[in-house]
Amino acid sequence: MKPACAALLLQAAAFPLALATTWLLASAGLPMSYLAVALLQGAIAAGLAWWRGLASWWIAIELLFPLALLGATRLAIPPSVFLVLFLFLLLLYWSTYRTQVPYYPSSRRVWDAVARLLPPAGRVRVIDIGSGLGGLVLDLARRRPGIEATGIELAPLPWLVSALRARLAGSGARFIRGDYEKLDFEQFDVIFAYLSPAAMDALWRKAICEMRPGSMLLSYEFVIDDRLPNRTVYPTEGGPALHIWHF
Repeated sequence: MKPACAALLLQAAAFPLALATTWLLASAGLPMSYLAVALLQGAIAAGLAWWRGLASWWIAIELLFPLALLGATRLAIPPSVFLVLFLFLLLLYWSTYRTQVPYYPSSRRVWDAVARLLPPAGRVRVIDIGSGLGGLVLDLARRRPGIEATGIELAPLPWLVSALRARLAGSGARFIRGDYEKLDFEQFDVIFAYLSPAAMDALWRKAICEMRPGSMLLSYEFVIDDRLPNRTVYPTEGGPALHIWHF
């Protein structure tokens, strides 16, 4: 089960336990405020998350979620604001709960490092899987005519922004909305990924099955367990590494 779904179920499971505990404490004469109930709900949910072995940040989220919910109700924010915010976050992150890949923007120094790894001449097909707002793809496409730069993004809002940026700039960059797992990696010479630790094993399994001899897999910051890269470069001094695997 995906961690986000597990966290939601654990928060729901904590509710009857918190309700029963609140009733017992109130019956014993202990005054229970809304704040105390929220703290109790969060503590039980966090305990369940720890018991189920969820990551530390999920435990913190479980603990703080009821308090955040209580705080939001005290602010008397109109429901329409929550609806707009929900739709915005949905379009921005889409199925992050499933892919476990949040939005990670890369920097211009990373783009320069990737460009230095490409052949100086000739045709080269590059794809950024999880291309976000399209910065790397647009940058590579304007470096020289032989670079065929493509980005694929699952979330609708970043994909739309990147496609509009390419159109307004008259760029040859191409942006696809979809899941990179449905791509055939054999079509590309260089694959760039800035995903998350949770996605790296599946990425490697797909890469070794589909990537052609002579192609490269690049991963910024995140490594593949038990698969040492052929080379590592550091776009920024003291910053995360760009890991390179040759096929």
